[in-house]
Amino acid sequence: MDKKSKIFFLVFFLLIAGSVAVTYWRIVVERDYLVLAETSCDPETEACFVYECDPEAEECTGDPEEDTSYYAKIKKKAFNFPDCGEEGCEDPICEEGEADCEVILCTEENKEEWESCNNPEEYEAAETDEEEQELSEEEDEENEGNENDEADETDETDSEEAEISSNEEEE
Repeated sequence: MDKKSKIFFLVFFLLIAGSVAVTYWRIVVERDYLVLAETSCDPETEACFVYECDPEAEECTGDPEEDTSYYAKIKKKAFNFPDCGEEGCEDPICEEGEADCEVILCTEENKEEWESCNNPEEYEAAETDEEEQELSEEEDEENEGNENDEADETDETDSEEAEISSNEEEE
């Protein structure tokens, strides 16, 4: 091999080694890359992604409220994610002035084919209907309880009157 070829290969391998070292430093040490994660979402005010438990794939509770969760996606740099302790991780949020951070809410354009979106207005209407139904059930229970109380009071009054009349007869 001539001297020019040796210099070419030496420079070539040094460039490759330098590129690998810089990439390793940037990704492993500095954690300078974007991460896409799930974060909390308020279905009453935001268009959230909807996750519904699949009984064929996992164990579900059977309660639709517990088996349904709402989330948004967040894209931010890995070095800006909160550290996880023994208690678990906090939900990631975009801090004020944080560069390269974006919260992604559900739209028809950005959802995957297996994902679905909620409509905040429909969610709020459904919540209101559930609350009204619960209130009417509570009122029905209270009315039944009041009727039972009245019947108990009538029975008590009747037994007291019978006791008084039997005491009067003895005298």
